[in-house]
Amino acid sequence: MRGKRVVVTGMGAVSPFGEGVAAMYEGVRDNRCALSPLPAYKLEGLSCRVAGLVPPLQEKRIPRELRRSMSPMSIFSCLAAWEALTNAGLSTRPEQRMGVAVGSTVGSPTMLHEFFEMFLREHSVESMRSTVFFKVMSHTVAANVALACGCAGRTLAPAAACASGLMSLCLGYEAIAAGREEMMLCGGADEFHLLTSATFDRLGAASHIEDPDCASRPFDAERTGIVCGEGAGILLLESLESAQARNAPILAEIRGAAISSSPGSIAQPDAAAIAGCMRRTLDDAGAQAQDVAYVNAHATATEFGDIAEGQAIEAVFGSSVPVSSFKGHLGHTMAASGALESILCIEMLQSSTYFPTRGLRNPDVRCGNLNHMCEHLHKPSGLVLKNSFALGGCNCTIIFDRLSENSINVGKE
Repeated sequence: MRGKRVVVTGMGAVSPFGEGVAAMYEGVRDNRCALSPLPAYKLEGLSCRVAGLVPPLQEKRIPRELRRSMSPMSIFSCLAAWEALTNAGLSTRPEQRMGVAVGSTVGSPTMLHEFFEMFLREHSVESMRSTVFFKVMSHTVAANVALACGCAGRTLAPAAACASGLMSLCLGYEAIAAGREEMMLCGGADEFHLLTSATFDRLGAASHIEDPDCASRPFDAERTGIVCGEGAGILLLESLESAQARNAPILAEIRGAAISSSPGSIAQPDAAAIAGCMRRTLDDAGAQAQDVAYVNAHATATEFGDIAEGQAIEAVFGSSVPVSSFKGHLGHTMAASGALESILCIEMLQSSTYFPTRGLRNPDVRCGNLNHMCEHLHKPSGLVLKNSFALGGCNCTIIFDRLSENSINVGKE
């Protein structure tokens, strides 16, 4: 995209590994699994009996007047946003004008469940709390982040299921590149609920393996489906000029991004459309396929999703570029996945060390002839491409790069 150069200056995470980017990075680096058995009260007819649940948090750090309008996913997002701002050298309520783009699959399903449970029991709304709507509105996460951080810029709340987090990054990148904003808090969040896991159950796309250690196995011939999770990932995007002016830490540059649709089916992924989205991202970045050092796949361990994405990656990159997915470590954190996994991509880019797909033992040949990563890989140069896709035909891809001293004063052509 022509215009201002866009960089990442702060990152925050709440994941099944706990609070903080470091906890998540270390968990994935050490090839640990954050999945756990579901509590009995959450099972209720589910064939999937494991999930990627966020451990207890110190949520009372958030003032009560803010917390009253927050469901779990808004709490996750607020804590992640504060971490991102702090790491970017800003206060948790910065003076600078700042926009927000944070997506979720829906408003809080937990709060909807509690409301209808109360209503069906009492046949009355007298017990309904005044804050219910603020927790279930579709833009609840974005609104609560904006309030908690004092953001006066635009507020965007893409609801694109599993692609929401990465779509938010793409939208933030476009807004800054176009000069509409100088800073944007971008990412995604979701909270685990029976409804989410049941949806994939009924589609025949949820894992039925009870052992958390091997329940999610992207690209493996013996994979049985998605393991749902929860969390939030927030990244502070900023124009290069703004970051330089305040001497901010620059973690990565966003070189390009693309959003597209697969109009053929609401449930089935389309390899050609996925490949097209990746090619558009390369074009936006002014890059060639051979410039990419690593692809972080969306790969959720469903049969058809992994096949379509794998075939698309092969169509664009051939069989040379290393590929891995982090769903075996984290589960599928839904709207948070694209943001959390982008954070991991940037951490790997900085360390020049890339992590493998957990649980991949026997690659499914139907997923294409890919260069699957089964161990850590050191690559000191090259771009990183991140994919996210969703039911409904939503496709998003983004490219990250190091910002070298030689490139700082070179504008985008």
